[in-house]
Amino acid sequence: MAHHPSPGMSSLPDTGPRMLAHVILDDVDDGLGAGRVRRNDVAQAIADLHQTARFVPQGLVGPFNLHLSVQTNGLIFDIRSVQDVPLRIYRVSLTPFRRLIKDYVLLVDSFDQAVTEGNTMRIRAIDMGRRGLHNDGAALMIERLRGKIDMDEETARRLFTLACILQQRR
Repeated sequence: MAHHPSPGMSSLPDTGPRMLAHVILDDVDDGLGAGRVRRNDVAQAIADLHQTARFVPQGLVGPFNLHLSVQTNGLIFDIRSVQDVPLRIYRVSLTPFRRLIKDYVLLVDSFDQAVTEGNTMRIRAIDMGRRGLHNDGAALMIERLRGKIDMDEETARRLFTLACILQQRR
């Protein structure tokens, strides 16, 4: 499902109201207790969100701090001002994401193994599959947050990555 910018909104990121100043994964240790690829995925997703996110909660002007966590099978979007004043909290059920998250975790595990083995052809094939899952996860993320948070596909892809990591930690 393609996402089209709202009228008057550029698809290009800027440093104004669409910006995520900080993305904080609540209840997750720095090491994530995961493999190198997962740690890299988290670090890259957060860096990308800081630099290019188009994240526009309905009725709010940013930039924002975003605290993400998983509670009772829901992904919690705790949106705060840059001074860390609570603004909005949204809960998105992870039930519709369950199959995508399971497949993503399996692909990342296979990717870790292929990297260890040095199997370049397998790494490429797995990476293509992972991109497809990211696209599906992003489309679902946009759909589930429609009317609450407007975002572009790249922002949704990064948030899907973080949701997978957070859900796996449960």
